[in-house]
Amino acid sequence: MVSLKADMSPLHPDRNLALELVRATEAAAIRSVPFIGRGQKELADGAAVDAMRAFLQTVDFAGVVVIGEGEKDNAPMLYNGEQVGTGDGPQCDIAVDPIDGTTLTAEGRNNALSVLAVSDRGSMLDASSVFYMDKLVTGPAGVGVVDIRLPIGENIRLLSKAIGKPVDEIVVSVLNRPRHARIIEEIREAGAGTRLMSDGDVAGGINAARHNARTDMCVGVGGSPEGIVTACAIKALGGHIQGRLWPRDDDERQRGIDAGLRVGDDEVYEADDLVKGDNTIFVATGVTNGELVAGVRREGDYIYTESVVLRGRSGTLRRISSEHLTSKWL
Repeated sequence: MVSLKADMSPLHPDRNLALELVRATEAAAIRSVPFIGRGQKELADGAAVDAMRAFLQTVDFAGVVVIGEGEKDNAPMLYNGEQVGTGDGPQCDIAVDPIDGTTLTAEGRNNALSVLAVSDRGSMLDASSVFYMDKLVTGPAGVGVVDIRLPIGENIRLLSKAIGKPVDEIVVSVLNRPRHARIIEEIREAGAGTRLMSDGDVAGGINAARHNARTDMCVGVGGSPEGIVTACAIKALGGHIQGRLWPRDDDERQRGIDAGLRVGDDEVYEADDLVKGDNTIFVATGVTNGELVAGVRREGDYIYTESVVLRGRSGTLRRISSEHLTSKWL
């Protein structure tokens, strides 16, 4: 039985806040539409940031941006450490990605999302000192079974046994990057298939953790911020996520160490290291069509959006389909 006591506390994120946050991702997604397929990812991102920030300022919560668009001097909107919301209501850490997949948006390709994640104040890992993270994500069957320190072939075989699915039917999502050439080769040598993603590893991780998705595992090096955001969603899905920080050079490694982060091949961040507890909210609205949600579409006097809301405490994924009067957005 789910306790409602914590949900009713004014000090913690609750279900009402989750629905309010959808307005911010919807706004960011809608404002990015004029730039879809136009090759202008900076303009798309800027429009989404401005829209998300404007809506967040109307929400009754005291949010601190732990994962934002960068440092204050380089990102005037939604920078790391910025305070958002009215200041009333629950005190929260917040991670924002107005467009996860700016290149996808600029090129008019699938799987671009507008994303927000929220948790209790002080619960999100601040990994901003090290830009990249090596990640391993699966559904619930992978909990206590796979381990990021093992060879990928062994993890595939272990997961195959756990879910009762032949190895040759296992599909692994990986960002299509030169750095992943070897792991892609190892996945195929193990007998599994790959789904190569051009961008958007938040959606890739969530899709791998869902019970009815077409992929079984998501691996590889992507952004550290995306790892924290994904962890907030995985909490609601009961899935498995691990991460290892992946510094690009010795200077970045030292910055991570100086910031108190654990850096090294054997230094693994589990789900509760990435975000403590289960009082997490993840919200995403589709910018372009994808497996997780449909993208924004305009038909005459209406704009249609599709969003998902995942709450760690209740273990739910809700879909929200919205119709917006076009005249209100002109």
